[in-house]
Amino acid sequence: MSAFLAEVIGTMVLIIFGGGVVASNILNKSKGVGGGWVLITLGWGLAVTLGVYAAGNISGAHLNPAVTLGFAAVGEFPWENVLTYISAQMVGAIIGAIIVFFAYLPHWRETRETDLKLAVFATGPAIRSPLSNLVTEMIGTFALLLGLLFIGANQFTEGLNPLVVGALIVAIGMSLGGPTGYAINPARDLGPRIAHALLPIPGKGSSDWGYAWVPVIGPIIGGVYGALFYQAFFTGAYTTMFWIASVVVAIIFVAAASIELKKAPNRPIANKKVS
Repeated sequence: MSAFLAEVIGTMVLIIFGGGVVASNILNKSKGVGGGWVLITLGWGLAVTLGVYAAGNISGAHLNPAVTLGFAAVGEFPWENVLTYISAQMVGAIIGAIIVFFAYLPHWRETRETDLKLAVFATGPAIRSPLSNLVTEMIGTFALLLGLLFIGANQFTEGLNPLVVGALIVAIGMSLGGPTGYAINPARDLGPRIAHALLPIPGKGSSDWGYAWVPVIGPIIGGVYGALFYQAFFTGAYTTMFWIASVVVAIIFVAAASIELKKAPNRPIANKKVS
């Protein structure tokens, strides 16, 4: 099997189980309705674990353009293979989303809420504030790349690495996933969003393309910076790219904070006396 096909299959497996656990939790009349956020994060962690097991021995199981670009930025992956991997990840994500659609065929017509239907395929913010949402995705993917490089620097019993990576995904979801649904993977969001736009889902509504740039750009910036940060602080290689990225990240953080602080009340609300 080629590395391209391995990335297709690995990413497909990731989306089947990841998108599937979301569908089970939120589509009407599914036996899994109401399972909650913890179940979703566990499901995504296992989805990543199984995707890594599927492709790891062949392609290294990136399954994520942010991982591919982050590794390439620090010399851990050849740039000439980047486009091949990202193309494979997008194809796999679209196929996986289509399979989830077929797995829950009767449930689409039973679910009236268009936002729930879209949530099976793509992420959305709990509070829509694009720059802050971008920062959240950057931080989550920064943690992902940093964690992957931590894991790679340690020795585990053969075959355990995918389980540890899955645990990392669960940790990110539980800790940082609340604001945006933690895409932390451009293919995971964009591929299924394209599938949502193309599939004949009854009463599906908008694919929310106005937000779609956030879970693409945020993970790319955060992933590349996470890899550069690891290279700088753990190997001592403070490259020009690291310093440029640091400035870009700082500017985005300050701009997001400035916007949110302007929205805050000017004066604190006085505590009411309780008689």
